[in-house]
Amino acid sequence: MKPNNIKISNNEKLSFYSTMSTMISAGIPILEVIDSILEDSKGNTKKIVLSIREDLIQGKSLSAAFSKFPTTFNKVTVNVVRAAEEAGTLEVVLKDLKDQLQKDMEFMDNVKSAVTYPTIIFFLFLAVMVLILVVVMPKIATVFTSLKVDLPLPTRILIFMSNILINNTVPFIMGLLSIFLGIYLLFKFKKSIIINILFSLPIVSKLVKEIDLVRFSRSMYLLLSSGITITAALTLAEEIVIKKDISRVILQAQDIVQSGKKLSEAFKGKKTAFPVIVVKIIEAGERTGTLDKSMQEIGEFMDYQVNSTLKTLVSLLEPLMLIFVGVLVGGMMMSIIAPIYGLISTIGSQK
Repeated sequence: MKPNNIKISNNEKLSFYSTMSTMISAGIPILEVIDSILEDSKGNTKKIVLSIREDLIQGKSLSAAFSKFPTTFNKVTVNVVRAAEEAGTLEVVLKDLKDQLQKDMEFMDNVKSAVTYPTIIFFLFLAVMVLILVVVMPKIATVFTSLKVDLPLPTRILIFMSNILINNTVPFIMGLLSIFLGIYLLFKFKKSIIINILFSLPIVSKLVKEIDLVRFSRSMYLLLSSGITITAALTLAEEIVIKKDISRVILQAQDIVQSGKKLSEAFKGKKTAFPVIVVKIIEAGERTGTLDKSMQEIGEFMDYQVNSTLKTLVSLLEPLMLIFVGVLVGGMMMSIIAPIYGLISTIGSQK
């Protein structure tokens, strides 16, 4: 595995930042800190720490050592660490990185928990459908065939699907695998098309925008509090946003700031990308000279907004999923029960 492709989990990264921050704050030389971390490291973490140790022995900076692993340490992190090394505030920045990573992890946990319930419901429905097609339908189909009952269309469709699943199991599985492979390849090579379609959905689009603002503001806080210029911070923060319209506004803001105007002026009139309240908080930060703190406040505010949107999304998805599954399962059961009821009625009328 090439060094630049090595990646570690967020928990491992959190432990790494926390240990480094604590030990450097205690006055322990950075090389001793790395040696201490190396003792308990394993897997990809050990590979990264070994590489960092080797670079430090050769006289390279920590930021230079980090830059070899872009999948683990993004450009924001590398530049923040570089600025901290120059300012002599490495322990403070490492603590900030740890705090921001912890917030990001909590944020992603909220996102994952929001989509867990609908996903479980969907797979439970698939399991029920397969059970009905494999176990129930063959027995029912045998009875209907022997009695030569005139079946409604939904029942005939279920029997047809059941026959395909039972009599052509291998081709059916191969077909499913082909579909999944096609989706995977489409997502891998035409990812932008799928993402654009997904992100154009009303509620999803709003959620992604809010997530972008959280990531942007947190990155800007880290960069500005480390002493990085606002134009450089905008360049780095622009790379982490997902939505193109927000990315364009950030790039335009960079040009406007370079011309001598304020960041709040650059964002004014861009309500679709940056809400009025965000612009107001930035404006207040510029007036008081605490733009970095304003960015931190925006991150906390937008984090609340994302959680609120997620709750709304889940509250809509839960009943919709239950109705969807209920209608489909109910339809399948009615397709089975209706012919039986018709058969009983026919027998009863013949007596």
